[in-house]
Amino acid sequence: MTQEILFRDIQLTSSEIEIRKIGVKDLWQSFQEGFEDFNAKPTVIVFLFVFYPLLALLLTLFMTGENLLHLAFPMVSGFTLLGPIVLVSLYEISRYRERGIDVTWKSAFDFVHTSSFATILALSIVMMLLYIGWLYIAQFLYFGRFGTNPPASISDFMTQVLTTRNGAGLIVYGTALGFIFAVVALSISVVSFPLALDKPVSSITAISTSVKAVISNPLMMGLWGLIVAVLLAAGTLLLLIGLIAVVPILGHATWHLYRKLVKA
Repeated sequence: MTQEILFRDIQLTSSEIEIRKIGVKDLWQSFQEGFEDFNAKPTVIVFLFVFYPLLALLLTLFMTGENLLHLAFPMVSGFTLLGPIVLVSLYEISRYRERGIDVTWKSAFDFVHTSSFATILALSIVMMLLYIGWLYIAQFLYFGRFGTNPPASISDFMTQVLTTRNGAGLIVYGTALGFIFAVVALSISVVSFPLALDKPVSSITAISTSVKAVISNPLMMGLWGLIVAVLLAAGTLLLLIGLIAVVPILGHATWHLYRKLVKA
């Protein structure tokens, strides 16, 4: 009788996955290859998946009378923590293209029907909890500086933040805490999602491998995170229009970065 082979029986461990050292050239090539993928298969629809739900949520909360001005910036900036969740389809497109297979939007979501989906779902839950934690910390920090009464208007909020000592403290502490959350998010997600899509691994293995990749390449991964932050900020300053191209290109580039970090 043929023995059934289960997914858990073929899962790789972190020690079985070799991490490479990379340089600036590898980062540049990742962006070049990401742009080529975007140019070959324009994926502006991802902009709708990532940002329209956030904007709709903010609009709904404000229309229902919820005063969340003090959380507007943390909600927008922290939403990038959820980016890897919706960019999995872009990783799949890049994976198909490097194998020379034409891909449609339908096939880009085929991973939902594979054994990888459970790992990707678990990783997504981790990132969502991280996002919720960031919002909780941001609100706790604001209330600690200004009390539990939210600002009455945008002008009131800007006056509080930009002209008072408590506002200066909010900016300093908020930036420091945001940096910590960004480092944690980068460390656990930069490799884990592509790895879960590409190889039979558990969520713990995916996260530990991602952290190992960051520790093995601290300068390059720090530079990668800085470039990502600058591009996202630039896209945001252009009234979010720039993000239509920036987000998909970063998604494709992340896949190629993963290929350079993890030995096949």
